[in-house]
Amino acid sequence: MAEANKKAPEVELEKLVEIPLPGAVLAAELDKDGKVAYAACQDCGIYEVDLDRKSYELIGRHESYASGIAVRTQGTELISAGYDGRLLWHDIKERKLIRAVEAHDFWCWDMDLSADGRWVASCTGRYEAGGPKYEPAGETEPSVKIFNAATGQLHQSLVHQPPVQAVCFSPDSQHVAAGTLMGDLRVWEVGTGKLVSQWNTPDFTSWGVIKSHHYLGGVFGLTFHPDGSSLYACGMGPMVDPMAGNGVQRWQKFDWRTGKKLDQTHEGESGQGLMEAMVFHPGLKWFAMAGRLFQGQWNLAFFDVATGRNMHALDAKHRITDIRLNSEGSRLLLAKARQQEKKKDGKWPPYGILELWSLRPGSS
Repeated sequence: MAEANKKAPEVELEKLVEIPLPGAVLAAELDKDGKVAYAACQDCGIYEVDLDRKSYELIGRHESYASGIAVRTQGTELISAGYDGRLLWHDIKERKLIRAVEAHDFWCWDMDLSADGRWVASCTGRYEAGGPKYEPAGETEPSVKIFNAATGQLHQSLVHQPPVQAVCFSPDSQHVAAGTLMGDLRVWEVGTGKLVSQWNTPDFTSWGVIKSHHYLGGVFGLTFHPDGSSLYACGMGPMVDPMAGNGVQRWQKFDWRTGKKLDQTHEGESGQGLMEAMVFHPGLKWFAMAGRLFQGQWNLAFFDVATGRNMHALDAKHRITDIRLNSEGSRLLLAKARQQEKKKDGKWPPYGILELWSLRPGSS
């Protein structure tokens, strides 16, 4: 562990609530007060979770894994994405389906709702060998799409290199970014669909020669700095054995207009594992990154925004697929997936977890 983490922690955490859910949680949302959460799960369900009562209710279902979730219109409507390639609009209070859009012919890997609530973006793509070097084949459909969040109407179809595994809007809702298996990043204007910039980072992608020839890894999470000045990506650094998932726990910061790399996980401040989610604290002094631990001491870490230094880290156990903060930044929601156990009395035990943690400044 880095020297910084041997000092008194600059972020103090306390786990408040742990709630089991029927399926692994692949995406989550947290309301502004940190009392109600929403979960998209591997059992195809979309759930509303009362964190105080430690209870949950089913809102709706996909026909395959539910992979994305966003709440709009003051918490009355929810949009979800799934491996069925659909975007679903749900009435939260009435627990009924408002609208279904056939967004993709393949899985929806990720989705995002613009800050102004006008647009929802989703991304897709199957990894199929496109040549003798196993480079990914080209698109069979546009890999990134933007829809009108109020009507479900298609707004933009954007060309990328599948599979596109992460997508996000800029804070001003004017741009959308997406990242791929091969570390290709692109940014477009939302209004016109114009490509603003594109670049490649080789530091998230590995070439596998053990057991089979294939590429693995890529960009798994994207988020803009809240002031819109830079774009952060996370994933897993190149691996000696791609089947083991033992690459560096990595984030990178870019000037998204030029593609210039500005910073990344510092040497000696990480172990090995796949990083899947990032979030900025409202105070903008730090950001958090989380994922699945292979080897090391943490799968949840907090980094100083100004210096990129690892401030505090811990092993929160189980794979973390998503992280959210309430509006004040005092509560942290972790979406988790645990190993699925065998059936008991003819039923599958729960293998999804939502955890709520309190956050406060540390003593140093």
